[in-house]
Amino acid sequence: MGLDAPNAGTVMINGRRYGDLPWPLHEVGALLESKAIHPGRSAYNHLWVLAQTNHIAKKRVDEVLDLVGLSEVARRRAGKFSLGMTQRLGIAAALLGDPGVLLFDEPVNGLDPEGILWVRNLLRWLASQGRTVFVSSHLMSEMALTADHVVVIGRGRLIADRPVADLVTQSSGRVVKVRTPDAERLHPLLQGAGATVSTGTDGSITVEGIGAERIGDLAAEHGLRLHELTPMTASLEEAFMDLTRDSVEFRGAAGEPLASDTQAMEAAR
Repeated sequence: MGLDAPNAGTVMINGRRYGDLPWPLHEVGALLESKAIHPGRSAYNHLWVLAQTNHIAKKRVDEVLDLVGLSEVARRRAGKFSLGMTQRLGIAAALLGDPGVLLFDEPVNGLDPEGILWVRNLLRWLASQGRTVFVSSHLMSEMALTADHVVVIGRGRLIADRPVADLVTQSSGRVVKVRTPDAERLHPLLQGAGATVSTGTDGSITVEGIGAERIGDLAAEHGLRLHELTPMTASLEEAFMDLTRDSVEFRGAAGEPLASDTQAMEAAR
């Protein structure tokens, strides 16, 4: 959106730079900083001012206010809004021109659980309409429920660009949890097949190196009973941490207090 200048390369939206778009709100909408509003202006007037700059009909203001659930407070001063309400107003502004490309930076910030669910469903609904929806977030558990495809960047370098399912599968490897009353007999069979086997405190077996199908076949061939055979899948957060392990700027040593947020911010400056 032209707010930062890259060292190299260009960014195009529908084949043109953002600054060259005649009516940008019709082509790309963004929620970057929800507090970027005049505190004395009502939610309605905030959107109406934006609409007039891009030849957007007045009725569209009512439509997006209703879509984000702010119709009842549309005439209240936006400066009195809670953080969650301000986020909703920012989303309304992004949707104002009914654009095909949407950019959201931490859209669930300040929302309660009901609001987070609403945003998640909204983003997926917008994407289902054929729009391109970019979301940046540090909430991996939420992204696992929302995103279809992830781009991971660390220290300015592209680390991953792939579907969420592929990223998680790659990080998971072949790890299977097994429960069996015949553990003593199964253990050497698994090792003989090239697996690494460990026993948990609950009596279950963790098998690495061979898949669930091979484990099941081995047990069947030797008449062994299996009460559980569960492939263990990494979470998106675990996959993310694994990918970015070498891109972390600030680390805390075990047993030593971490720097405060303020210290970390000063260090980053």
